[in-house]
Amino acid sequence: MKWKDFLNLVSDEPVFTSSILQVGRVSTERIQQLLVRWVKAGRIIQLRRGVYTLAEPYRKVNPHPFLMANRLKKASYVSLQSALAHYGMIPEYVPVVTSITTGRPEHLQTDMGGFIYRHIKKTFFKGFHEIEVTPSQFAFIASPEKAFLDLAYLTPHSDSEKYLYELRLQNIDQVDRFSLLEYAKVSDSKKLIRAAKMLIQLADAERYEDL
Repeated sequence: MKWKDFLNLVSDEPVFTSSILQVGRVSTERIQQLLVRWVKAGRIIQLRRGVYTLAEPYRKVNPHPFLMANRLKKASYVSLQSALAHYGMIPEYVPVVTSITTGRPEHLQTDMGGFIYRHIKKTFFKGFHEIEVTPSQFAFIASPEKAFLDLAYLTPHSDSEKYLYELRLQNIDQVDRFSLLEYAKVSDSKKLIRAAKMLIQLADAERYEDL
């Protein structure tokens, strides 16, 4: 396959895998040779084995970090600090994309940024949905309620007032109380149920102050 033909094939793909070239009679070995050559030439960027994006001079659209996070690890969704920042619930800038997976935890550093994957049990792998992060780019991200609970689940002593205030949560009026408590109950964790109730109390206190 020639570079021009390849570019026509993937130019509209923010992130693509090597399987996109497995058409016709092109051998897997030949595909790998081409990809290695184009990476060395600076035409494409390898994010991890089998996952790529076009280099900037050839890129029509910049891949959104949340889309890359989804593609870099199957069966994952953006959550924790990244999701909370997306919803405007924490004031801090988050330099890496944090995600949840049922697979092994991982920290990937790529030329396009850093990506952290935290492990949770399969029964708690829920509470996320697909959203359009930029025009024509979609990614799976936790709901505000689940993003908070995922963080609480993975953080020691997260059911304390001290921890809750250290988060400096804001815009918590968008949290659905019913969903928050339901997800906490599904976790079968007394700690998460306490954390959920404390968040509701904090929301009530803020609402009272605004009156």
